[in-house]
Amino acid sequence: MGTRSKLRATLLAAALALGACSEQNEGPVAVSAIGAPPRPANPNLQPMDAPTAFLVEATAQGLVRFNAEGDIEPALAQSWIVSDDGLRYTFRLRRAAWADGSPVTAQQVVARLRAALSRASRNPLKPVLGAVADIVPMTDSVLEISLRGPRPNFLQLLAHPEMAVIRDGRGTGPYRLAETGPGWLRLTLPRAEDESGPEAPEILLRGEPAHLAVARFAAGDADLVVGGTAADLPFVRAAALPAARLAFDPVSGLFGLAFANNEGPLADAAVRRAMAMAIDRDGIAAAINVPRLAARTSLISPGVQELPTPAQPDWAAAPLTTRREAAARTVAELGLEARLRVRVAMPEGPGYRLLFAYLRRDWRMIGIDAERVPAGAPAELRLIDEVAPSNLGSWYLRHFTCEVSRVCDAAADQALLAARLAPRPAERQAQFAVADRILTELAPFIPLTAPVRWSLVSQRLANFRPNPFARHPAGELIAETD
Repeated sequence: MGTRSKLRATLLAAALALGACSEQNEGPVAVSAIGAPPRPANPNLQPMDAPTAFLVEATAQGLVRFNAEGDIEPALAQSWIVSDDGLRYTFRLRRAAWADGSPVTAQQVVARLRAALSRASRNPLKPVLGAVADIVPMTDSVLEISLRGPRPNFLQLLAHPEMAVIRDGRGTGPYRLAETGPGWLRLTLPRAEDESGPEAPEILLRGEPAHLAVARFAAGDADLVVGGTAADLPFVRAAALPAARLAFDPVSGLFGLAFANNEGPLADAAVRRAMAMAIDRDGIAAAINVPRLAARTSLISPGVQELPTPAQPDWAAAPLTTRREAAARTVAELGLEARLRVRVAMPEGPGYRLLFAYLRRDWRMIGIDAERVPAGAPAELRLIDEVAPSNLGSWYLRHFTCEVSRVCDAAADQALLAARLAPRPAERQAQFAVADRILTELAPFIPLTAPVRWSLVSQRLANFRPNPFARHPAGELIAETD
């Protein structure tokens, strides 16, 4: 049985187990998020998968939030003022209350934001929030964030669920957790006493594996599937759903392989570059088959505001055959008694298995054998599949500082530090360019394409919009049809 037939059989079995029903326009909005069962979480202490991020975004607000298009709008802050030099953001809070009815104060918000930046924090946005110099409450309803240098896209960072304001494990809504069951949660949107009109439908949120989520949508038992990546996309292809139901977010970020050690032959940057040169990126992009998905050889995604022209490796313009010949010579010159073997750690998923098949074929052509191992296993390379949270060059480059990467350069770290402290955008951009050139030559990472993020969307959710951050807040989705 072929791979596609196996996927279809998996989906059929899942659909039969779930049962089938027609798409509904009334009742709770059923959301299947790919991952583990959703749970309340503190982003400063633990990572959030798609189900938990959807839950936190629905039940806990930050100062600002994303709308359906990925633009910034008020949340806990009803308004804000940015100083002329871009160094001070002054937020005025709206009247908001915790679940017990007590008011949200600026002091509480400041404490939450400081915790996200603390030494003990494991918040994934912490590395790119280093420009924050101070956070202080001015009054009970006003707070100020001071920056070391101007950051035009600073509000984008504050809009993510990782920066939601949580107290004792609970947020300020707009949705409330009403009921829980095995693997699902029911969320309600409380109505204000003076509010008229029809009630907003409840949300039934599930966290489940991709094949179950796709089968549930195909059976008409889900209005939305979120959290899809390149790993899971073959399940959608096998389900043969209408093209109009599949939406791709135009995200940027990192999709490629980071070197997890710098020992033996891989300590030589020439060998790391040879492995990057040998890959048929156009073939990989065509196999993934996502509209406008293009091969990438630069560390930083094109179009990043702080570095609009990222550095390219010196081999980027050469034809693939020429690159492979040069890469094979580099490997042969090592004079190894046996073929070089590398382990590649990546999560499960038919899309990732397809990706690995291309990598293994390409590296075999230059004398390197590859083995795929589980995501947490010892390995020479690890797959990175992450969406950039903001249009910031620093997010890309800080993945490869000596604090977090085995393959690094102190000079690049110094340039990043200088960029963080730079008072003017031109100086900051110049330092980023220095770090980008150093890291491009060092080759700590093999870029392939942009990440892939997809959703399945029923006709009921007319407000759904693809956006650059793959964030789809619950309150922005619902548009009941007559």
